[in-house]
Amino acid sequence: MMPGQIPDPLMTAGSLPSVGPLAGIPATSLTDQLKLAELYSLGAVLSPLILNRHAKRPFDVIKGETDDNEERKKRRREKNKVAAARCRNRKKERTDFLQQESERLETLNSELKSQIEELKSERQQHESERLETLNSELKSQIEELKSERQQLIVMLNLHRPTCIVRTGSVRSPESDEHVLDQRSEQSD
Repeated sequence: MMPGQIPDPLMTAGSLPSVGPLAGIPATSLTDQLKLAELYSLGAVLSPLILNRHAKRPFDVIKGETDDNEERKKRRREKNKVAAARCRNRKKERTDFLQQESERLETLNSELKSQIEELKSERQQHESERLETLNSELKSQIEELKSERQQLIVMLNLHRPTCIVRTGSVRSPESDEHVLDQRSEQSD
């Protein structure tokens, strides 16, 4: 073989003169299987063409498998890209939904607060009306009681001449009249 000449790939590694760790191993003494085992055990780095000669599967099949692997990887990347886009869309939809729900709840909250204020105002108004009604009722009862008292005093004064006045622990109608007159003057 001439320098610069490309070796024939069909030649075995052992037939090449003094190349690498296989130098000196006669090609005829070993079977193809032993050659391959020796090549692997010695750790020689061989081109795919040399290995293909000893391999059980043709190189075209191996190349087709790598193409299939590449196609599978490409399909997997595409599927992953589509799945990631779907995931991003779902996340965006969820975020939009939560934002709308938050706005709806804030609006509802402000409406409810407004209703609470209106109800408080109504309650205060009803309470003040109730108190005014109660106050006027109590005033009318007081006036009725004053009128009754005056009538009772008049009756008592009319009845006084016929009553027997006792001395001691019982008070006379005259002293009661004087006390009742004083009280009525103070309340007026």
